[in-house]
Amino acid sequence: MKLKIKILLLAILPMLLVTILIAFLSTYQIHSLAEQEIKTFEINLVASKREELKNYVDLAHTSIKPVLEDTSLTKQQVESKVRKTLNSLIYDTDGYFFIYDQKGINIVHPISPELVGQNLYNIQDLNGNYLIRGLITQAQSGGGYHRYLWNKPSGIGVQDKMSYAILVGPWQWMMGTGLYLDDIETEVAHIRDQVKLNVRQTFIKTLFIVLVAIVVITLIGLAINLHETRLADKRLQQLALKFVRFQVNERRRFARDLHDGINQLLVAVKYKLESATNKIKRNELLATNDLEGCTDVLNDTIREIRRISHDLRPSLLDDLGLERAILNLLDQFEERTNIHVIAEIDLEAGQVPEDIEITLYRLIHEALTNIERHSQATRVQLIMWMERKRLKFTLSDNGIGFSPKSIESSPSGIGLKNMQERVELIGGHFTIRSKENEGTTIRTVFLIEE
Repeated sequence: MKLKIKILLLAILPMLLVTILIAFLSTYQIHSLAEQEIKTFEINLVASKREELKNYVDLAHTSIKPVLEDTSLTKQQVESKVRKTLNSLIYDTDGYFFIYDQKGINIVHPISPELVGQNLYNIQDLNGNYLIRGLITQAQSGGGYHRYLWNKPSGIGVQDKMSYAILVGPWQWMMGTGLYLDDIETEVAHIRDQVKLNVRQTFIKTLFIVLVAIVVITLIGLAINLHETRLADKRLQQLALKFVRFQVNERRRFARDLHDGINQLLVAVKYKLESATNKIKRNELLATNDLEGCTDVLNDTIREIRRISHDLRPSLLDDLGLERAILNLLDQFEERTNIHVIAEIDLEAGQVPEDIEITLYRLIHEALTNIERHSQATRVQLIMWMERKRLKFTLSDNGIGFSPKSIESSPSGIGLKNMQERVELIGGHFTIRSKENEGTTIRTVFLIEE
């Protein structure tokens, strides 16, 4: 797997995990709050239904109260009129009113008229709960509620029912009405399903937003990577071009040194040897002068070869090491120019790779040459140290300085450009700061890889 893909995954996966975790926690909290709200709603709904039952009973009592208080009617006539009135007061789908006397004998039951006249005082539901007895007890306490199981008229079978009952009339009949709690459960279940649907939709929307965000981030990441890749390729091409140009310039300089230096010297030796040979053949004593001239020219050739060899790789680096070679270079510079030099070098032996050693030595040599020729400085300071696997180097002078824009096309500007290219070719960072009458400072940083 490529490094860019790993970086992209490291950026996306934590965000995805955190977002999913937040969405999950949010969904859980919403679900918990919804359940609490549903329970509160269920409690309030039951309370409102209880109050509604009480109101229904009060209305029914009001409708039959004149009959109950009519003293001119016999008990049978009252039962008949009350039965007729309550049989017509069926409400909703399963709402009706019933009346029992104190012995549990049914007087009114619009839904199951076959129960009229039957004694149901000891009847129990499937849970062993006494139905009529419990209702009579609640009515005798001034009116109250009683829960039990009873057949639902709409044909769904036995359901949980809550009834409210009071005592009415001179015979203290128990009158009541009730509602089936499965209706409340159905309503609560509907609300719960709606809440779950809303939570699910919210979760899906959140995931959709997360996926869209991931796609957008991925596309942006790919676009940035593509752009960075193109920039890196462009930089690599530029670096390769600089390296080729650098090689060409070095070879051209080396060829020029060989042609203008060693080649001319060897040609001079050749001519002097030919002249000496001809003189010896003629037995002339002047042949000795030509041979001595050959020796001088060969000495010059040896020095030129040493200079070229020194330019390719200074022997001082091998003999003394980087620190001593630089100090030797600075001593020669100070002795030759009378410019005061301050050097602070903090390096350990074998700490700097060879390519950086050569580059630094040549950089310092060229910088000192520029200072000697152009700066009119009286003081030069060189600082070199290691910091977190980075070799840092600073060379500054108190000379007349220059404007970087004014020398871009001059030979000095080309020399500075060559210095920068030398440093960048081996992965270093090169900066130069200068201002007229304020001196010049060169800074480089090299990463030392183990």
